[in-house]
Amino acid sequence: MEQSAVKTRKSHTAKDKHHAKYRLKASEHGIYPRMIQRNALTVVEKLQRSGYEAYVVGGCLRDLLLEKKPKDFDVATNASPEQIKKVFQRQCRLIGRRFRLAHIMFGRDVIEVATFRAEHQDDHHDELSRQNADGMLLRDNVFGNLENDSKRRDFTVNSLYYDPKNNVLIDYFNGVDDLHTGKLCLIGDAETRYQEDPVRMLRAIRFMAKLDMFLERSSEAPMKSCAPLLKNIPAARLFDESLKLLQSGSGLKTYELLKQYDLLQYLFPSLMPFFTEKQDSLAERMIRTALQSTDERIRDNLRVNPAFLFATFFWYPLREKMDQLKNEAGLNNFDAFSVAASEVLDGLCRALAVPKRHTIVVREIWALQLQLPKRSGNRAEKTLAQPKFRAGYDLMTMRAELEGGELIELAAWWHEYQLSNPQQREHLMVQQNDRDPKGAKTKKHRYRRRKPSHSKVKND
Repeated sequence: MEQSAVKTRKSHTAKDKHHAKYRLKASEHGIYPRMIQRNALTVVEKLQRSGYEAYVVGGCLRDLLLEKKPKDFDVATNASPEQIKKVFQRQCRLIGRRFRLAHIMFGRDVIEVATFRAEHQDDHHDELSRQNADGMLLRDNVFGNLENDSKRRDFTVNSLYYDPKNNVLIDYFNGVDDLHTGKLCLIGDAETRYQEDPVRMLRAIRFMAKLDMFLERSSEAPMKSCAPLLKNIPAARLFDESLKLLQSGSGLKTYELLKQYDLLQYLFPSLMPFFTEKQDSLAERMIRTALQSTDERIRDNLRVNPAFLFATFFWYPLREKMDQLKNEAGLNNFDAFSVAASEVLDGLCRALAVPKRHTIVVREIWALQLQLPKRSGNRAEKTLAQPKFRAGYDLMTMRAELEGGELIELAAWWHEYQLSNPQQREHLMVQQNDRDPKGAKTKKHRYRRRKPSHSKVKND
């Protein structure tokens, strides 16, 4: 009995020593409990009080170590989704089949809690683990311990765990050192990890651009051969990833990296014919201009709309399609626009599954490009009242910057019109009508139906 107790103590001591070398004093790296969102701390504390392991995990720690503001805070635990549900009851909502998660609700704030994952084995049941012929994980619900989970994370800089109770960072793969040296490195065999989830290639690009890191050579080598696997990713998921890539505040750098690694074609295949060797086509110049503007807006804490980005990306493909329809099918400008807009948006949606709420706005922004040149009569007033006028105007000013010519005068006129008072606008309209008398509309008289006179009634 005593011998078994001694053996148990020795095994625990060996295990503690093994884990000790991965445990860092968080305070030495500038991490303290007060820096963690209150609701995330509450989730960790409640799980620990219920007898489970629980840690703040992943990207939020990476951002704190880089002195950036985390977007959100996630938690990892050895409690199963059902056990998490039992702890938090109505406050908890279980989601997902491919990757089961728990969402703990604090009003509008949501803390995502994941159960520790483990490696997949051939004998696992389909409900727990499933892969396709290319090695992509279709289901990932094999649960394990903390060390197992750290191996299942994608990059070393994301495989960090924080215990706020003891103010300890757990780092199995030298993620803290990689952060300091700017090295982005996959955990495990890179080709296998890309096959398991091809979106990891897009995540690599995003982190390289956003965190100003370089991709470690062994993680970079398989990207070219694995890139076609992105065709297997659902279009809806690629749409979500495209927003993360282009609206991260480093959209222009991300775009250049996507081109460098030949990944852009899997997000925007219909743009490929508009790319040139010198990268100086109007479409390419517009994309760079729009992304630079978006990055500046994000730095200034201004709102950005994905619909505007899509409208800028595909304006020149739309215009080329319109010209083709007018020349080959003899369509007028309005009909050519309607057909071309549908075709261009269909191509975009096949690749990215852009929601209708965005494609409607894209159409409105494009339609304004046809309305903005028509200023005579009361057209300017009606155009200014359009809900998406500002986005349409911004696209026009970008076009003026790239194309020059009459668009420069048009952009300047609309700029002045927006800043003018009613009297000044009327003066601008008089000048415009003098320049374009044919476009000026005269007010039509509205004829009211005359009531019969009393005399006529008497005569009847």
